[in-house]
Amino acid sequence: MTKICKVTGKKRNNAYSISHSHIRTKKIQNINLQNKKIWSCSLQRWIKQRVSTKAIKSLAKKS
Repeated sequence: MTKICKVTGKKRNNAYSISHSHIRTKKIQNINLQNKKIWSCSLQRWIKQRVSTKAIKSLAKKS
């Protein structure tokens, strides 16, 4: 299963892990995905989605 938010489209980030001697190795920063049931007004039912925590916060703010 891909780690992409269904609401915002966010995906993982490529970054560097830097040691004390400044040796850089690549690492992946995954987003914080949560399984959430979201009410759909158009379908009049609950929909299960994998959304990021930032999307959950913005959905709660707009609702």
